[in-house]
Amino acid sequence: MTGASLKLTAYFGESDRVGRRLLSDVLLDLFERHEVHAAVLLRGVEGFGSAQSLRTDRFLTLSEDLPLVAIAVDDRARIERLVPRVTELVAGGLVTLERARLLHDGLAGAGGAPHETVKLTLYLGRDERVDGRPAFVDVVESLRRAGVDGATVLLGVDGMAHRRRRRARFLSRNDDVPLLVVAIGGGAAVARALPAIGARLTDPIATLERVRVLKRDGRRLGELAVTGGGAWQKLTVVAGEHARHGRHPLSVELVRRLRAAGASGATSVRGVFGFSGEHAPHGDRLFRVRRRVPVLTTILDHPERMRRWFDVVDEVTAEAGLVTSEIVPAFDVRIPPDE
Repeated sequence: MTGASLKLTAYFGESDRVGRRLLSDVLLDLFERHEVHAAVLLRGVEGFGSAQSLRTDRFLTLSEDLPLVAIAVDDRARIERLVPRVTELVAGGLVTLERARLLHDGLAGAGGAPHETVKLTLYLGRDERVDGRPAFVDVVESLRRAGVDGATVLLGVDGMAHRRRRRARFLSRNDDVPLLVVAIGGGAAVARALPAIGARLTDPIATLERVRVLKRDGRRLGELAVTGGGAWQKLTVVAGEHARHGRHPLSVELVRRLRAAGASGATSVRGVFGFSGEHAPHGDRLFRVRRRVPVLTTILDHPERMRRWFDVVDEVTAEAGLVTSEIVPAFDVRIPPDE
């Protein structure tokens, strides 16, 4: 299959429940029953929602309800059948629906137009290997050689691949649990990378989406384009956890300032490997005090409000970070009555 598909994304809290069950389990069970082609559940490390309540893994008292992100990708008809139930279940979060081009059964010949910038997302197994080393390392290095702007590896804790459930368990190697490689680059660069990546992976799944690169390593590369028609806008900031703004890590300062300014919400997910701009691919190393893993922060809001949040992003990323913008054509916001 290579064609127009939809990506459904739900943002909610780790402690959110449906009756006595965790919402995360209910959503992934729903994806399993509908035999979704690819899905992943990501655990965030910091964030806040419309109620402005901060959740972070940096403080024990604020780490009991970390943000979660559930993503499902399939053909339009299958995802549209999921939407009413997902929006009903996510009673205190945000649900978005975005266009994506789903690729599998080989990646050769795919890619964006040379003048476009695209986001490539690859779904891999956590312990999938190429020539005896992690497949995600091989993929990220291939993407960098092809000239993409950046790539981030995100570990999932549950998910689907080729319509089969793959969840993490306490007493298990969890080899098949999905991870994501999220890369941003020009269409020509992505097209150069995909044939080699597809040849070295077993049965890969990938999606392509259009994005706009606004900043890289402090340099402005594009302007925030505000659209109408009821669509929302998404800003994504990727920066190494070692990157700083003033005295604080860049991602921490970004979330702090957005919350203080009254933004509708932001979610940060910590990666395990990746690169942006001219920096070499990097991850954690033994005995290193300051972590070097990438952190991906997502901000969603109305386009007219996003101008204010981009001013915050622009200031915090004055020296580091990769900033992109996307249009979100559909959304659903649910706020609990007591908030």
